[in-house]
Amino acid sequence: MTPTFVLIHGSNANSFSWAPLQRELALLGHRSLAVDLPGHGFEAGVPSAYQTQDAAELAEAASNLVGVGLQANVDHMVSILKRAKEHGPVIAVAHSRGGVTLTAVANRHPELIDRLVYVSAWCCVDHTPGEYMQLPEAAACVLDQVAGVAAANPGRLGAVRMNWRTADPVLLAALKEALLADGGDDEFRVFLSTLTPDESLDAGGPADRADAATWGRLPRSYIRIAKDTSIPVELQDRFIKEADALTPGNTFDVHTIDTSHVGFLVRPEQAAAILAGMA
Repeated sequence: MTPTFVLIHGSNANSFSWAPLQRELALLGHRSLAVDLPGHGFEAGVPSAYQTQDAAELAEAASNLVGVGLQANVDHMVSILKRAKEHGPVIAVAHSRGGVTLTAVANRHPELIDRLVYVSAWCCVDHTPGEYMQLPEAAACVLDQVAGVAAANPGRLGAVRMNWRTADPVLLAALKEALLADGGDDEFRVFLSTLTPDESLDAGGPADRADAATWGRLPRSYIRIAKDTSIPVELQDRFIKEADALTPGNTFDVHTIDTSHVGFLVRPEQAAAILAGMA
């Protein structure tokens, strides 16, 4: 039976960003399903102040992601994976922060997944995301330069809120460097328009790191994004090294694409070919 590729998006993203990759997979003869995690896609809350750019109102408007944590993602994914599994094997693919959800699901329900694929995605083994960001391997990360995109106090709002519609040219240049440094300006603006402002505060904790007994028994692949400045390739390599040490009898199958953090989503041919080779 042919597998279904189940695609899990990253922070502030949604199923829409996978459309070019899904097109390429379809043209290669493969079935795929892009997931919207809770509070994303058409369920995302987009305050009217985000459209009008009323900064004061945007900082206070209620968020749909208040109280929505990693467990909600897991529950949502389980319901989808059970249905996908009815039609054959499942290859679960995660990008960026989506890796936290993928690991959590595989820890709890390995029977629903036949292969794990991380594409420049968080694969926490020895540390939490916050701890990894303090390590030398994260030194090349440029996300500290885009802190100005924050549009609200997360502690007060109960969610992380970003203003992707900013008109600040310095901030926009930093965002392009962090996300799509090797893309055109129009491509960058189109991608930015697909993002929604809010994200959950819950990025996982110590209990959500990879479990050797469950997650660790699944075949897994890592697609390194060599020019990533959001999750530097040195940090990606650390994820791979720690995971391989956790389960030395079941190590990552590693591939590399020479692009930026979301470059493979904009120009997906190479990523689609790699994924097709796993089917």
